[in-house]
Amino acid sequence: MCDSKNNSNSNIFTPLLAAAPEPALRRIAPLRGSHAAGPAVPPDPRGSRRRRLWELPSQALCPVIGVCLPMPVLRRRIGKTLGGEAIAGDYELHCGAINECGSRSSIAETLQRELDQRCAIALRQSAQHKTTEALTRWWVAAQSGTDVAGALWATLTHARCDNALQEQVLRDIHMLQHQVGAANRADLQRLEELSDEHGILTRELAQAQSRSTRLLAERAAQIEALSADRLRLRGELLGRDTLLAGLREELAQLEAAVPGLRHRQEQADQINRQQERIHLMERALLAAQQQAERERRRAEELQQELSRAQQQLSQAATESEAGELTLPALHERSVLCVGGRQAVVPIYRQLIERTGGRFLHHDGGEEDAVAKLDASLAAADLVICQTGCISHDAYWRVKDHCKRHGKRCVFVEKPSASSLQRALGSLDAETVEVDGDLTQR
Repeated sequence: MCDSKNNSNSNIFTPLLAAAPEPALRRIAPLRGSHAAGPAVPPDPRGSRRRRLWELPSQALCPVIGVCLPMPVLRRRIGKTLGGEAIAGDYELHCGAINECGSRSSIAETLQRELDQRCAIALRQSAQHKTTEALTRWWVAAQSGTDVAGALWATLTHARCDNALQEQVLRDIHMLQHQVGAANRADLQRLEELSDEHGILTRELAQAQSRSTRLLAERAAQIEALSADRLRLRGELLGRDTLLAGLREELAQLEAAVPGLRHRQEQADQINRQQERIHLMERALLAAQQQAERERRRAEELQQELSRAQQQLSQAATESEAGELTLPALHERSVLCVGGRQAVVPIYRQLIERTGGRFLHHDGGEEDAVAKLDASLAAADLVICQTGCISHDAYWRVKDHCKRHGKRCVFVEKPSASSLQRALGSLDAETVEVDGDLTQR
């Protein structure tokens, strides 16, 4: 299609200068016309002479010009040769160059020199292969290289390129053009994706730059504030140092005016410390005296309770000797006394042990734990409960335990030795009256 004829006679190049000579303004064959001459037949390989561009067949001119010559280079060379600038598009310019290279012309010679110059390395490499087979192997290997255009020009113009190799080269380059086109489309798609990604990254970069600018501004404000604080603190430090130096100078003047001032100050500080210590000791002494007074009063109260208990014990002994009540013999039985004041506990112990029993005592929950009462009740054979000196919990524990286990229990209202003595004397009765109150087992 690139070498087809067209009946139109329009030019595809426009000269830059209106006064340019006529030969420089060659009229190029129409775009869609075929070559004037028929397809050239490649000469039989002989000697080492390379074929020229216009000696190649028409079907080889399209890939050679399209692959080996970039479009800007082709447009620049044709414009320079014709002394003008081509106004045609890329396709028309490509087809016009193919038509011009069908025979020897100034454009064909210009393109021949350009191709030889651009593909000089490939030409030197191909010249080392003296047979068609070696040239074929070199062409196959060159297809995977980076200079396919140079290999194409060097192979088609080589003296040992026969018709079979020429056909193979044209087929290979045709398929390679398809692959390049597909790769170009993939690259364009990838380019669009990269362009979108670039736009996203650009926006993110702008946001990051905005954040960085804001952070830098905040950091600059912080640095400025810290610098101001540092200057202020340095001024305060200088003022303090100045004041301290003045005070030291005044102190030195005072020491010089009053000899022994430092020693007197130390003595005054020591006296103050001693006075503080004396005050502390006086307060401790006053607290100890108050504690001693409280202990003395408590001892007097205990002594009075002991005196009353001894009087009650003496009265009980007197009554016992008078024969009012006869204490029973307990014969090593355990007697648990629940409740009672601590001062009369020794008197209760003497009464119980005098009758031959073993004395057990529980204070009814005032100091001893109520939980320990069950163990004491289990070990007792006889229980004496002083109802006026125990807690409600202990009272109901004693009553419930004695009722469940069938133990004798005597309830005494008043915690005194005489009341306990009368309770022991009435153990054989089912009900007894103690100090005017009726109690029951």
